[in-house]
Amino acid sequence: MKMIFNINDKPKFPQLLVFAFQQLLAIMAATIAVPAIVGNGMTAAAALFGAGVGTLVYQLFTKFRSPVFLGSSFAFINSMLAAFAGATSMALGFLGLIIGAILAGLVYVVLSAIVKFAGVNWINKLMPPVVIGPTVALIGLSLAGAAVKDVFSYGPQDGNGAYVMSTNAWVSFICAMVTLFVVVLVSTYGKKMARLIPFIIGILAGYAVGLVFTLIGIAADIPELKIIDFAPFQALVADGVTLSTFFAVPEFTFLTGLKGFSELDGTYFATVAVAYIPVAFVVFAEHIADHKNLSSIIEKDLLEDPGLHRTLLGDGVGSIAGAIFGGCPNTTYGESVGCVAITKNCSIVTITTTAIMAIIISFISPFVAFLDSIPGCVMGGVCITLYGFIAVSGLKMIQKVDLENSANLFTASVILITGIGGTAIAIGKVTITAIACALILGIFTNILLSKKVKDEE
Repeated sequence: MKMIFNINDKPKFPQLLVFAFQQLLAIMAATIAVPAIVGNGMTAAAALFGAGVGTLVYQLFTKFRSPVFLGSSFAFINSMLAAFAGATSMALGFLGLIIGAILAGLVYVVLSAIVKFAGVNWINKLMPPVVIGPTVALIGLSLAGAAVKDVFSYGPQDGNGAYVMSTNAWVSFICAMVTLFVVVLVSTYGKKMARLIPFIIGILAGYAVGLVFTLIGIAADIPELKIIDFAPFQALVADGVTLSTFFAVPEFTFLTGLKGFSELDGTYFATVAVAYIPVAFVVFAEHIADHKNLSSIIEKDLLEDPGLHRTLLGDGVGSIAGAIFGGCPNTTYGESVGCVAITKNCSIVTITTTAIMAIIISFISPFVAFLDSIPGCVMGGVCITLYGFIAVSGLKMIQKVDLENSANLFTASVILITGIGGTAIAIGKVTITAIACALILGIFTNILLSKKVKDEE
């Protein structure tokens, strides 16, 4: 896939700001969703700041050679909930988030050292295209349900799983489809600059349609048409127009967490360690899959340059930095990879600017309110393309794999079916995700049948 902007290219400054904002919109929904799910006083602004800091740290460790944004990791949601559940106070819970991220980050540091010493050839042998391709496809496919759910704004489903098309569901669907097809048409037929920013144009189009429905709903007093929630904007002036209406310092995790040291004991530390450390090993597999996928898109092996040891180290330390400020361990984002694939812009300057923009915007109240007000259905329309590109990128990896060979066929089949089927396993407080389970089973199948592959080659 030929890039319009390659890693070392530097778009003109006005273009750069627009490209960076587009990347921010692509990763924004998932990044702020994690603190919303975990709750317990966590905020979207702090998570956004943490994601920006984590990405900059990652870029430093990878020598600004890996064009991907780091955002809040969904894999650690149960770990974060466990940190709060075992805490005797909010302060200790926030301290637990930081301790857990440090422990998970240290796992990455250790793995980085092992990779540095042993190289990456063993990984390529353990996870050839027939294993990594279907796994990457699963990352996109596993998110498909979330995208469709957003499209219908969590509308009710009947006994067969079909969405009941109420007024609200129809309005949500229309906004999502406008967003989707504007993105598709602009990306395919757009000229020059427009073709490089399909997500911004699509989101604005969907938002505009949603705004029309909402204004009609307000005027006619029809709640089902009020698809845009103005509460984030109303909160800015709830106490009158003050400095916080325009500017507010995010509620950083460490400010509350530092107060919890007096309550920290060995039992709580062990609880957090058990909740976080095993998950880090699970996310390690997804880290490799993401970087393999990105490598195929930009046609540059990131596991060799800057090297898997550097990406692991950057991800681990970046995750720690992100959690100190935002509470959420970070991870490389499929949405960011999808944005690179669709816009054909892998400029590292764009990613770095996105990180800086995320940090700045987290302080600007109206911007945070606008991001919070974007309807889920609009983001659902965008995510259909983002997640779809991830899935297709994985399938492209196995184009040259000989699927007439029964060993390859069985390996790919095991990964796809166990992954799509949702083979997630809970062991105590640790959940091995469906993607991780599918990858492990795929590796085992491939090893078991590897002699057959060699015999038929």
